Amino acid sequence: MKASLALVFCVCVGLAAAAPEKTYTNKYDSVNVDEVLGNNRVLGNYLKCLMDKGPCTAEGRELKRLLPDALHSDCSKCTEVQRKNSQKVINYLRANKAGEWKLLLNKYDPQGIYRAKHEGH
Repeated sequence: MKASLALVFCVCVGLAAAAPEKTYTNKYDSVNVDEVLGNNRVLGNYLKCLMDKGPCTAEGRELKRLLPDALHSDCSKCTEVQRKNSQKVINYLRANKAGEWKLLLNKYDPQGIYRAKHEGH
């Protein structure tokens, strides 16, 4: 899968706000993704936020606001760090949290438009 689907999980890597210029903010690019993925409580809280099943941090609220744009633009405003870390998160979720991964895809790409663009990548 390519970076567009990775945006579902950018909150885990620090996507927090869109800059008025060409890219989303890099304010949270230094987040240690391995620590987030290794902490079931923290990761679970992010997933609950994205699924409207729990409270959101400021970053989570901003992600929900930006996600449609990010999917539509094929992550064109993501920084390179966000693309790399997002792919790491996707790989982890697909391998270790397949049920949650499917729920997120169904919520944020219910018609499979963005998924279909990147199958086999």
